[in-house]
Amino acid sequence: MAERGWTTADVPDLTGRTAVVTGGNTGLGFEVARVLAERGAQVTIACRNLDKAQIAADSIPNATIVSLDLASLDSVRAAAAALSTEYDKLDLLVNNAGVMMTPYLGTKDGFELQLGINHLGPFAFTGLLLDRLLAAPAARIVTVSSLVHRRGIINFNDLSSALHYDRTAAYGRSKLANLLFAYELQRRLAASGATAMSLAAHPGYARTGLTQHMPPLIQAGSRLAGPIIGQSAAMGALPILRAATDPAAVGGSYYGPGGLFEMKGSPRLVRSNKISYDEGIAGRLWSESEQLTGVTYPLLSSSAPGR
Repeated sequence: MAERGWTTADVPDLTGRTAVVTGGNTGLGFEVARVLAERGAQVTIACRNLDKAQIAADSIPNATIVSLDLASLDSVRAAAAALSTEYDKLDLLVNNAGVMMTPYLGTKDGFELQLGINHLGPFAFTGLLLDRLLAAPAARIVTVSSLVHRRGIINFNDLSSALHYDRTAAYGRSKLANLLFAYELQRRLAASGATAMSLAAHPGYARTGLTQHMPPLIQAGSRLAGPIIGQSAAMGALPILRAATDPAAVGGSYYGPGGLFEMKGSPRLVRSNKISYDEGIAGRLWSESEQLTGVTYPLLSSSAPGR
């Protein structure tokens, strides 16, 4: 007998839990925020456009908003400070916000935009909220990656693509960085004896507004193929929700759609590429990220002796 697919009906009661969802005003983030709130969680939508955030929050029970521009470390620090003032503990952080295949642009701090928004901003935001996450009985940090992580290469000599820029390669690099961060964070949490867990998820081929910066030919192909091989934002949010709420989930897990090539379908445990599990690369990326953002994780031990 085939296993029944995991759905929003499997999300447990979240009454009394606090959750922060970055990019929760639209697409995957909105679906995640909506379901968490419907299950009783107090949800904060963190995003750059407060008008859009308020419209989303008005349609979600128990939702509030906070200004967060992941392209600005000043904004990241301000958002983390506001949340730390508001909450003594945070049970869930979903690092969902991101950009995809943009032209070459820089963040306010001089990082290549995709690396800055997709990895360095969430790295800093998580670190600044870590004390509130560790104050919860069993917090979860869920980082959203992509199938395109398989195209990623971490070139430490040109992390910000100053020497050469290819928008797809840069996106893949940022999504590989998401996984390296998520797994390394779990190793450090475990080494420190923390009850908090770090997990990752990807939505498969979900039809969202994230494709707006794709080159025109790729966008055209996406519109044609989407209805066949893709799935809705609500379905794409299921792996994220499972990582965030499934009582059976364990730290270091990665969830994605269970269908052909992980493009669509009910969420299940999946594996990312070999590089994403490389502890040496992850440790170096962690150190580079600390230096670039100025955010460290003093409450956690290094995951390996001698690092």
